[in-house]
Amino acid sequence: MMTISDRIRELRRTRGISQEELAAQIGVSRQAVSKWESGQSVPDLDRVIALSDYFDVTTDYLLKGIQPSAPQAGRQAPNASVFAIAGTAFNVIGLAAACGIWYEQQTATAILIGLILMAMGCMIFGIGIVCSAEATRPAANHLFWKVNIWVLAFLPLAVVYNLLTYGIPAPYPLLFRPIFLFFLFWLVYFAICLLARRQLLRSDRTNDE
Repeated sequence: MMTISDRIRELRRTRGISQEELAAQIGVSRQAVSKWESGQSVPDLDRVIALSDYFDVTTDYLLKGIQPSAPQAGRQAPNASVFAIAGTAFNVIGLAAACGIWYEQQTATAILIGLILMAMGCMIFGIGIVCSAEATRPAANHLFWKVNIWVLAFLPLAVVYNLLTYGIPAPYPLLFRPIFLFFLFWLVYFAICLLARRQLLRSDRTNDE
């Protein structure tokens, strides 16, 4: 059976914020929030009301776990993960289209088409995050960037690499001259993506505290 400490922790994690951020919103110390969530203490009435207002739940839910008896009927906000998946699909298709068209035609139009599709993918994700159910946003945000860090970084890095080395705006690294330049591209690409991935994981751990 859930306790008030469990409900506070669950609401905070659903909102995707850290203990420090919740403490700042409520006007208490991080240690106070930590004690609430570990069951070492319980918030006083003023803090319960503040938590209720911040999380948009009733005080009965916080104190007793009682949900409102008659929720209002209406259109339910969509799951943000749907938009994350759709945006990712557009980004992958954009990268594949740019590479495919360039392979066949070797024209800058390939880059333009790829960038347009990838911009649409990011736009779909951005709109979805705003319009979706708030509780589903943290997981969707993690899902989107977990994959798209690798997808979105590839095309611009490849274009810059090819322009600097060969003067050709190709969407994937070309292998013409010294092979070490080709391996340098992949080294830089993986380094950037892994650093971004590490930062994402660090942010997730911070929000989960």
